[in-house]
Amino acid sequence: MDHFQLKDGVLHAEDMPLPVIAEQVGTPCYVYSRATLERHARVFREGLQDAGNIHLAFAVKANPNLAVLRILANQGYGADVVSGGELERALAAGMKAEDIVFSGVGKSRSELLLGLDRGIGQFNLESEEEGVMLAEIASARGQQAPATLRVNPDVDAGTHAKISTGKAENKFGVAIDIAPDIYARLSALDGLDMRGVAVHIGSQLQKLDPLEKCYARMGELVAELRDAGHAITHVDLGGGLGVPYSGEDNPPSPADYGAMVAHVTKGWNVTLMFEPGRVIAGNSGVMMTQVIRIKPGVNSDFVIVDAAMNDLMRPAIYDAWHDFEAVKPSGQMMTASIVGPICESSDIFAKEREVDRVETDDFGIFRTAGAYGATMANTYNSRPLVPEVLVDGDKYAVVAERIEPATIMAAEHVPDWLKQGG
Repeated sequence: MDHFQLKDGVLHAEDMPLPVIAEQVGTPCYVYSRATLERHARVFREGLQDAGNIHLAFAVKANPNLAVLRILANQGYGADVVSGGELERALAAGMKAEDIVFSGVGKSRSELLLGLDRGIGQFNLESEEEGVMLAEIASARGQQAPATLRVNPDVDAGTHAKISTGKAENKFGVAIDIAPDIYARLSALDGLDMRGVAVHIGSQLQKLDPLEKCYARMGELVAELRDAGHAITHVDLGGGLGVPYSGEDNPPSPADYGAMVAHVTKGWNVTLMFEPGRVIAGNSGVMMTQVIRIKPGVNSDFVIVDAAMNDLMRPAIYDAWHDFEAVKPSGQMMTASIVGPICESSDIFAKEREVDRVETDDFGIFRTAGAYGATMANTYNSRPLVPEVLVDGDKYAVVAERIEPATIMAAEHVPDWLKQGG
């Protein structure tokens, strides 16, 4: 469920007509619904009500906007971060340091130092080498770094290859068969407080079977580690629950997911940690665009819009589906390809799809753009960086300004020896 609905023939974000935002802020722009974010955060938590002691950390990479993070902080969520920049964003948004989990396969020495300086709650170690580095840094400072070891369970998540993270050939975690030996060596190091294991097999999962298989393997690992004398108090089960991008998607509900988790983890006697991202933010946002013109094509018309692949990358890099709808639908349909103005054939949002009929200057939206949308945007073709808007009832605020090409150019410099013709 989301709060982007038709009212009197016009699409609204909650009680705010989208044309008002389009006319005052300009397009393209992202629009987020506070009510939808809060609802999804609440429903995910409620789904895990029978899972015992839980810790929820929003995957910041899905949507790092400060206003979005503040809403989730107010809902009691911590942060799952994968860079020093995301860590600082989480803190700036009001998330507690002790509720921050630092994941990611390539944490640098400076980022490990930053995590220790800020007093974060947990480092998810992706390799023995990373653990040794963290132990050396923490020990030299007289600290004990709370950590888990991320395990690669060699489970196919059944999702897109580019967002699958739990197969043997993926770069994440350590192979589950060698995890006990690595865990033992890391536990012996001064500077590390090894307290459990972590896993994450991918995102946009449409079935529970891969997760259930993965979690069962983690349960066996927990038992093996305890038999070896290790005190396991935390198990990080990651995120990855999918959202419906199209009518063909039917991902598990948080309630179904929670029931599976409660069943598989019964008797573990640990704090279960979760890093939901897309399932919280995906349907909370849309990207609004305006039609530049309609261009006749061989098989169907091209609807050329002012949004482009630099604003919403997912279709270009994942062949991802986003529903396209008119902001003021007439009830008529058309078969068309929705494309942007960038000089790349991959700058296409929908190919020969039946969509709401639109004309030049009409406004439209791409749905389910609240996750992995603005966070992946860039300025290719020297285009502005897309702005972000947050709606709360009948009011809105721009929560990320449009960054114009002139501002970006101001950060570039031509050396004097080029100015002089050298």
